[in-house]
Amino acid sequence: MKHAAFQGRLVMLGFGSIGEGVLPLILRHIDMPKDRIEIVTADDRGVAIAAEYGIRHTVLPLTRENYATVLRGRLSKGDFLLNLSVDVSSVALITLCRELGALYLDTCIEPWAGGYTDPSLTPSQRSNYALREGALALKAGAGPTAVTTHGANPGLVSHFVKQALLDIARDTGHDTTVPTTQQGWAQLAHDLGVKVIHIAERDTQVAAGQPKKRGEFVNTWSIDGFTGEGCQPAELGWGTHEKAMPADGLRHDFGCDAAIYLMRPGASTRVRSWTPLEGPMHSFLITHNESISLADYYTLRDAQGRVVYRPTSHYAYHPCDDAVLSVHEFAGRNWELQPEKRLMMEEITSGMDELGVLLMGHKKGAYWYGSRLTIEEARALVPHNNATSLQVCVAVLAGMVFAIENPNAGVVEADELDHARALEICFPYLGEMAGVYSDWTPLQGRGELFPEDTDADPWQFANFRVT
Repeated sequence: MKHAAFQGRLVMLGFGSIGEGVLPLILRHIDMPKDRIEIVTADDRGVAIAAEYGIRHTVLPLTRENYATVLRGRLSKGDFLLNLSVDVSSVALITLCRELGALYLDTCIEPWAGGYTDPSLTPSQRSNYALREGALALKAGAGPTAVTTHGANPGLVSHFVKQALLDIARDTGHDTTVPTTQQGWAQLAHDLGVKVIHIAERDTQVAAGQPKKRGEFVNTWSIDGFTGEGCQPAELGWGTHEKAMPADGLRHDFGCDAAIYLMRPGASTRVRSWTPLEGPMHSFLITHNESISLADYYTLRDAQGRVVYRPTSHYAYHPCDDAVLSVHEFAGRNWELQPEKRLMMEEITSGMDELGVLLMGHKKGAYWYGSRLTIEEARALVPHNNATSLQVCVAVLAGMVFAIENPNAGVVEADELDHARALEICFPYLGEMAGVYSDWTPLQGRGELFPEDTDADPWQFANFRVT
């Protein structure tokens, strides 16, 4: 099925695992001439895959000094910049696309190289909160559509949250009329009693016979992306039900005030979470845009503008086992990346990515809704993908279709898109979609072996955090 027709030029900036995986989806589902697609990337990775599909592949790293010149020669009104790169400022690219009249999509709001770990910046200034505020500042005024942070997470999971809310409403006898505004969705979450939203993900993919080596970082998706955000401060949307700020928690002194950050990197911060197949797990609280955007989107205010409801929201990520070992070694090196990097793709022999949202505090306790995609299914569905990359790639496709169908929407986040349309495009590529209720709380089994200081309200962040 062709979901959209596009006659402009498409520039794919970056061609790592996501670029390689999304190209066949674009060619399959967007009606456009191949000769109007060009890949511009910092290295020669993927050149054989580009040649396989007959797509131009240009090795030309973008910098502060050359990005405008390079892209002005390739983009004009009605064209599309698909930004899948790292170390290139998203705000700079969106600003240029607005000037040129070109559409835009990224999966992460990136700073210029070094921005995640620049010691001249405060932790607040190099947070995802700050990066998001920089992008949202571009909302002022009309312009060509720029879809920010629309991969699997951030991105697809925002659509999962809306579907999960409708499921809970249905199963608790609540009105199931689909809200049409931000305030309507926030009111629904409030009325259902949702206090906490986890992006709860467990990656079980493994390469039998090829274990991680000393001095090697292994992962199933971008190693530079993972380690970059892992070195940022741990961040979470901060709910109105929370009783006490963490001892190392701080608020930002600018922006929407929907989130806090911890004075420690996300790669060294663990939280308790749950998925249906894994069960209880200790996960990394890695900063992500959706941790902030979900808390902001599901905020209710009174007539005076005071916040009366907001859920706590954050990422709770248990990567593949080799990645866990890699993070442990990475931390021991005082956050100096290992000399070798290996992105698992063809060597994966089994496993799945169980990616979903866990909504907690409502009448039925906890509800996980999401995708269970195995490596076998991913390979059968789309070439050059594993289970993790395909969940990202199909969400990129859905975001591109939105931009093509709505070319003058300005800067938009996933939470603002039509979730039903996005899921319609994504469902055929997500494996088994599951919705599972649970009586799990972060207090289960606590204090049986050692006394612990816990709060009687299970949904306090202090109970989720592993100390």
